[in-house]
Amino acid sequence: MMKETTSNGLSRDEASERLHKYGLNVLPGTQPKTFFYIMLDVIKEPMFLMLLIAGSIYLALGDRAEALFLLSFVFVVIGITLMQEHKTQRALESLRDLSAPRALVRRDGVDIRIAGRDVVPGDLLVLHEGDRIAADAILIEGQLSVDESLLTGEAVPVNKLPSGTSNTQKADSTALLFASTVVTKGIALAVVRSTGTYTAIGRIGQTLASTEEIPSGLQLASRSLIRNLTILAISIAIALIFINWLLNDKSFLESLLSGITLAMAILPEEIPVILTVFLALGAWNISKIKVLTRRISAVEALGAINILAVDKTGTLTQNRMKIAELYVDDTLFIADEENKLPEIFYPLIEFAMLATPLDSFDPMEKAIQFFGHTQLIGTEYLHNECVPEFQYDLSPDIMAMTQIFSHISPSLHLLATKGAPEAVVDLCHLSETQRNEIQWRVEAMAARGLRVLGVAKGEIQSRGNNPVWPKSQHDFDFTFLGLVGFMDPPRPEVHDAIAECRSAGIRILMLTGDHPATARTIAKQVGLSERANVITGDEISQLNDENLILRLYETDICARMLPEQKLRLVQLLQKKGNVVGMSGDGVNDAPALKAADVGIAMGERGTDVAREAAHIILLDDSFASIVAAIRQGRNIYDNITKATRFTFAVHVPIIALTLIPALLHWPVLLMPIHIVLLELLIDPACAIVFEAETAAKNIMKRPPRNPEATPFGGKNIAFALIQGSGFALILLIAYHVLLQMGWIITTIHITLFTALVFGLFLLVLANSDNSPFSQPRNPWLLYMFAAVTLLLLTVLFIPLLRDLLGFATLTLPPIIAACILLFISGVWLLSVHRIYEPSLKA
Repeated sequence: MMKETTSNGLSRDEASERLHKYGLNVLPGTQPKTFFYIMLDVIKEPMFLMLLIAGSIYLALGDRAEALFLLSFVFVVIGITLMQEHKTQRALESLRDLSAPRALVRRDGVDIRIAGRDVVPGDLLVLHEGDRIAADAILIEGQLSVDESLLTGEAVPVNKLPSGTSNTQKADSTALLFASTVVTKGIALAVVRSTGTYTAIGRIGQTLASTEEIPSGLQLASRSLIRNLTILAISIAIALIFINWLLNDKSFLESLLSGITLAMAILPEEIPVILTVFLALGAWNISKIKVLTRRISAVEALGAINILAVDKTGTLTQNRMKIAELYVDDTLFIADEENKLPEIFYPLIEFAMLATPLDSFDPMEKAIQFFGHTQLIGTEYLHNECVPEFQYDLSPDIMAMTQIFSHISPSLHLLATKGAPEAVVDLCHLSETQRNEIQWRVEAMAARGLRVLGVAKGEIQSRGNNPVWPKSQHDFDFTFLGLVGFMDPPRPEVHDAIAECRSAGIRILMLTGDHPATARTIAKQVGLSERANVITGDEISQLNDENLILRLYETDICARMLPEQKLRLVQLLQKKGNVVGMSGDGVNDAPALKAADVGIAMGERGTDVAREAAHIILLDDSFASIVAAIRQGRNIYDNITKATRFTFAVHVPIIALTLIPALLHWPVLLMPIHIVLLELLIDPACAIVFEAETAAKNIMKRPPRNPEATPFGGKNIAFALIQGSGFALILLIAYHVLLQMGWIITTIHITLFTALVFGLFLLVLANSDNSPFSQPRNPWLLYMFAAVTLLLLTVLFIPLLRDLLGFATLTLPPIIAACILLFISGVWLLSVHRIYEPSLKA
């Protein structure tokens, strides 16, 4: 039988022992592909099938060496596929580990945050609003409202009350908590009873621990493109088969072989590899700058963001909230470690603490508790033992909260209120003169960049043991006590990050619940805006969509906002064609985060609900990390575009050298064996060289890309076709000239194949922003050049391979001819680059 958990939670040794005994707290999820399934995927690839058919035809024709060579490449294809699958899977698994749910548990008397999978039976869970419960548990302290719709389908939250026992059989049903449900309100302690597959959600077979990745827009577009090109390749190949068989008097097998060769030349089977590898590794690289990508599609959208709507607190500021100033009866106190708090301010802090939960999640409420426990220790103004009997929460109508406490006198209750100064002043029913005086003081404090709260107290006579409380806080009489000013300094790196956004054509909107003057001051400090215009939540609620969008064009700051209003802003901006990135951290932010093109949740202070709704998570909550992620997102898209352009460009000369000689009755130049060798270079160039490309120097000095733009767009593909067509024409003209000069076909083979292979490297350089010698340089360019050279040396100097490929022994004339062709090709590619690329970037 399991030992009861103490108030200090489990010890580290007990937790380790139970983890070994009960296993990880995980549900059945998606496992990495096995070797068998990878093999099935390879077999379904058109290139693989064509290799098998070509090898079989060579066997039927009696060319055993060619057949064995081609069939051996089946294993090379499998090896390359396994390597790419492993690389991609490793990146995705690392991302899943980072994004796994986390839980706050108490162990050895200390609250620590651990991976959800490490929670064990007997652990003491510390639960807050917005947390997703990590395991089945029993509530033992505090009260909660829990969204159990995942299990029951009921959208209304269920109230949970503590049980007097941690025994599952004896505990009341209202104390039972279930894994994967969400805390919508309250703070509590709960003892874990079941984990993993033994939880309620585990028993009904749900696999919620991992979600299947939805294909991104680029992946869907590429699948459509590949499907269409496959149909085209097969159609042209079939036509060539019949032309050779019926019109050119070739045997059917020879004609079939030429058709397969052409189909292999046409198919750009590298495109799926480019997208899979680039997006997965891109997401992994972004995680290294403390930005976790939860959805691969977000990597694409990052580069297209043109509006960033961000929280002020913790994103633009350091989230190190502390009390800086207090105001009571025309007296201002500057909080300092050396300044002792005068007694006149004791009631202000006393009731600010009474209006604040002891175990709060909010940075301002934490600052109040810390300040009070530091300054009021040893006085009668500290009430740690007090538990509220009733609470009025913050609401859109009244931006203040009130907690009600019992008094020494049974019929008397104390009221403690705090909130937006204007809301608290309204509750106190002050005169116009008093209101103006307090408003002036609030403006002055806010102008110094302080967040300001008003505090009030009250008393109420009640009848009976179970008093019925009024529906509204307006039904009480309050006495205004004073103002509390909080300081949260801007992050030092934000100013430069905002300047970088501005140069990148990204507009920034500040969304905050603060006073307009506070928001305006912080905006000026970080360089976000010099405009004095601020729109408030009240104004937003009164404006229709057309007038609101006009106001948003005139201002960069939205103050006194409610979380529910963020969704409206996001959707309205999207309707106007904007790509919106939005940050948030609360339960109420989740709909807006989900609706945004890129929802950005806070990793340090965000709730589980917000993190799960978001596309990316800031592990350090810093605005600078958002900007760094946008820079990476733009670079990833750029690299996909370059790799796509290279792929289409390099296939054009291969297609031309396969198709044109067949149509003009010239000797066959390229056969499946040659194309397979070329693919050995093309695949790594796409999957490795371009993926490692560093960002262009102007990447954050140009406007965001059009969200409708794609690497498969007309301009990019046209650029590729122009590059490849010119190169192909140079090689075809050379082929014709060399035939006219009487060169034997094996010498022509070695000349053109050498030019084609090194020309492939020239195409890599033509589509790269880096050179092997630039700073920062791409080291893979040198490795690529070495691979090209090694491949050629291997096939030219090993007699068996040389004869197999139909090459003559290397002599000086082919070398000179190949160098001339490469020089002409280089001039062509350079000219095209200078003429066409500016229009590509326009």
